[in-house]
Amino acid sequence: MTTHPLPVLSLLETRVLGVLCEKQHTVPDTYPLSLNALVAGCNQKTSRHPVIEATEAEVSAAIDSLKGPVLVVESSGGRVPRYAHNMERVLRLPAQAVAILAVLMLRGAQTAGELRINCERLHRFADISAVEGFLEELAEHPDGPLVVELPRQPGARENRWSHLLSGAPLVEEIPAGASASADPPASVALGELAALKANVARLEMELTELKAVVARLRAELGVAD
Repeated sequence: MTTHPLPVLSLLETRVLGVLCEKQHTVPDTYPLSLNALVAGCNQKTSRHPVIEATEAEVSAAIDSLKGPVLVVESSGGRVPRYAHNMERVLRLPAQAVAILAVLMLRGAQTAGELRINCERLHRFADISAVEGFLEELAEHPDGPLVVELPRQPGARENRWSHLLSGAPLVEEIPAGASASADPPASVALGELAALKANVARLEMELTELKAVVARLRAELGVAD
């Protein structure tokens, strides 16, 4: 099968993928998700890092962007469109590895021990070594690494891992005595960047639609270019 390089995803795009994977396991009766359910999952206050406030239009634009590489697919039929992730097929990964990626996209960088706990509802790993095994496979993916082991923070006993779907991660410095789970200062900037990218995509679509309307009106009125 021919593979194509994946685009660098925004924070909101990775949040959408993470939510779809999470809800596939936690609320299978309502999966694939409607746009409203997906927006609620993206803006969830618990089990999210950083916490964001994305609008329906921004999430819709992120969905449209993810349809390009077929990371998200839309269900046909029904009264409202529903969306599902396609990570296993596109990234050529087993479900265990997708669960790890999803938790990294939802909660940020984590140690193998934290990943084992936080993946519990998506996949139950027997022990930390099982998580580490899949992390190594993700780091050595034939189409390019999908995760990276971060430098150990001062005072930390274990290294954390981060996904690479949004490019090289920013390594935040955690001051001595501060909690590693505290929101890093970069969180707000990342959230704003994701929202800005979604807004740009929405505006580009609106501009294209307006150009089409203007062209049609000019043709109907017989106005030359």
